[in-house]
Amino acid sequence: MKKTSARYHATLLIMIVTILLTACGQGKTLQEEVPVAPELPEIEQQVEKPEHVAPLTGMPLEEPATGRPFAVMINNMSKARPQSGLTHADIVYEVLAEGGITRLIAIYQSEEQFEGKIGPIRSIRPYLIDIGESYNGVLVHAGGSPDAYAILQKQRKDYMDEITNAGNYYWRDKSRKAPHNLYSDLAKLKEGAEKKKYAQDAAIPAYPFLEEDSLPSGEEAKRIELQFLLKNYRVSYEYDEETKLYKRYIDGKPHIDLETEEQLTATNLVVLGADHKTLDDIGRLAINLEQGGEAVLFQRGKMIECRWSRAPGDIIRISRDGRELPFYPGKTYYHIVPNSPTFDSHIVIPSSDNEEQSGT
Repeated sequence: MKKTSARYHATLLIMIVTILLTACGQGKTLQEEVPVAPELPEIEQQVEKPEHVAPLTGMPLEEPATGRPFAVMINNMSKARPQSGLTHADIVYEVLAEGGITRLIAIYQSEEQFEGKIGPIRSIRPYLIDIGESYNGVLVHAGGSPDAYAILQKQRKDYMDEITNAGNYYWRDKSRKAPHNLYSDLAKLKEGAEKKKYAQDAAIPAYPFLEEDSLPSGEEAKRIELQFLLKNYRVSYEYDEETKLYKRYIDGKPHIDLETEEQLTATNLVVLGADHKTLDDIGRLAINLEQGGEAVLFQRGKMIECRWSRAPGDIIRISRDGRELPFYPGKTYYHIVPNSPTFDSHIVIPSSDNEEQSGT
């Protein structure tokens, strides 16, 4: 019995050791076979879209901009430059006036708190009324052609003329000679519009805008030269890769804002062709802003040939293949050139080897 018991206990001990060794081995195997959890990819942070954007620039705003625009007629003769306040306009149009010099129409809407002076301010023409009213703007000017006055008065337009109905809201700068020294500011213009009981709010037309990081399309065009009528009067732009803006020049010199001492810049440039007709010996013009026609859009150093059109009661819009072309967020400059002798004769894109080429 003792031998049997001893053998029994020895056998039992061997079995226990075997089981333990087996269990340990299995545990090791299981531990080795447990897969390591893969590293999760970093989740890209979503950029929050601003709650409010300016309808004419697409720029973010803390509060919605609902104030009615002011469409200001800006003198662009050499004695009027540098002008004041253009860097704060949402949209700037450049259009021919008499004598081959252009006039600027600055549309102020989103920068409602801008306190600086605006000017020099000059007279108005029927086609300038048309442009300003397309944005539902209060028209700001000093004088006008007989045809323009007939439209303003007979059609009861909302206008503030320094000569006939709003002189208290302007002032003359003694450091300059008349007529290149007339100025106002948004505070005075708002005060005057309110006293005249003009509507303070308006339906603001809006443009479509691209995402800031979207890639541009079109042919390369980093330098642009525009000729309106006079051969010695050239507007040009150079694209700045760092700022993604076009710097503006007149007759080869930087076009500066007097108040900020900064060169005028724009994110988007539009050049469009329209029929021009001379009306009298003074050289007053009629410009057809209804029929549509050829246009070119410049943005991010690229050029897109397109068309412009205008529906009744709307602003000028540009499109290609039946689709409206969006802008990049920022300020836009429009340039209206004659269709004669040809539209593309007014646009030159200097090539990399300094040879001038037609823009379209």
